[in-house]
Amino acid sequence: MTPLICIDPGHPSEVGPGTRGKVVTEIHAAWREAVLLRKILRHDGYRVVFTKGSEHQFVANKRRSEVANRRHAALMIRLHCDCSTSTGFTIYYPDRQGQDGARLGPTLAVLQSSEVAARAFYPAFKARLNGALADNGLLPDAKTMVGSQHGALVGSIYAKEPVLLVEMATLTNPFDEKFMRSRAGERLMARALAAGTEAALKALRGSQ
Repeated sequence: MTPLICIDPGHPSEVGPGTRGKVVTEIHAAWREAVLLRKILRHDGYRVVFTKGSEHQFVANKRRSEVANRRHAALMIRLHCDCSTSTGFTIYYPDRQGQDGARLGPTLAVLQSSEVAARAFYPAFKARLNGALADNGLLPDAKTMVGSQHGALVGSIYAKEPVLLVEMATLTNPFDEKFMRSRAGERLMARALAAGTEAALKALRGSQ
């Protein structure tokens, strides 16, 4: 069967509405890129499911993971934008179990498959962007604010399928916001996300 990719356009969730630049909100940027990415992936023959039905729909992070779990997605890709004094993109994946309430996760199998996916996604994504945005690297969930508190991102803790999170750009940086606002930037980001996703799926197939 054709692989199913779960795209998770970040926010709003229990964490909040996300960040924003002077004009662009994280909610809007993530939704726009999710729609463009879905179009590319479907054109390339993949099946796609979203974790929410509309741009501003509130969905808790646990529920977002459950969408991917219930549909047995080959990969869950979570789309976000960063808020910092820095610039550029960062890729995150779970490299250890975290805890949310009584839940300890993800499993060792999901940790392993997520690392396989992330290590293939990152270079393909970076290559397709070709220097358009600064590269902050491939990092474990624990390097994020939420991950440092829980051991992993909540969306990773509940994941039963390979999962990674892309901080596509730093919206509080004027250069990054301008990139994400432009039609050329939007399209390049979507193509980079697609290249990374397809590289990750290929790596996951090869690891089975």
